[in-house]
Amino acid sequence: MPHNSEAVIELLPKPLREAVRERFGALTEPQVEAIPKILEGRNLLLMAPTGTGKTEAALIPILARVLTGGAVQGVKILYITPLRALNRDLLERIEWWANRVDLTAAVRHGDTVERERRVQALLPPNILITTPETLQILLTAKTLRQHLRSVEAVIVDEVHELASDKRGAQLSVGLERLERITGKPFQRVGLSATVGSPERVASFLA
Repeated sequence: MPHNSEAVIELLPKPLREAVRERFGALTEPQVEAIPKILEGRNLLLMAPTGTGKTEAALIPILARVLTGGAVQGVKILYITPLRALNRDLLERIEWWANRVDLTAAVRHGDTVERERRVQALLPPNILITTPETLQILLTAKTLRQHLRSVEAVIVDEVHELASDKRGAQLSVGLERLERITGKPFQRVGLSATVGSPERVASFLA
């Protein structure tokens, strides 16, 4: 398995190779280690310091899998964060990558205005950024529930914030409900800057 930046970049489809070189030039060590594993379809808990590009370490290879997996319709990637205040910043960051590969991204939480909700129901984004609480609502919403049948991967950011409290239990149940909706297992990637008990968090995620 490759363990240097350029070799890992070469594993990606051309649009993503070009985007990585434009955005970063080279990959960080966590990205070099994580991307090949995620490309293989493995579930992963990625622990790395803040500022090392964990979001891209998960997003880039999952985008690659979506691009090479056939028709792209409906919500393919769920990005779950514990703090909705971070969602708008994440949207700008994720949209940059989505635009490079002709995919769409959007945020959905309690403050999403009705007009945006209608647009998402009619034209679901390929990447949906949301919170554990809003995911529970989406799982019962008739139209969006149908769009979630196409989910191929779920990224859980700041997973350590969720693993040990009621919100985490709620999310764990939500992911199992989502798997029943998709009718098949989807890839799960957790991101964290710090985890006191990696085994427990990995078990929660899976």
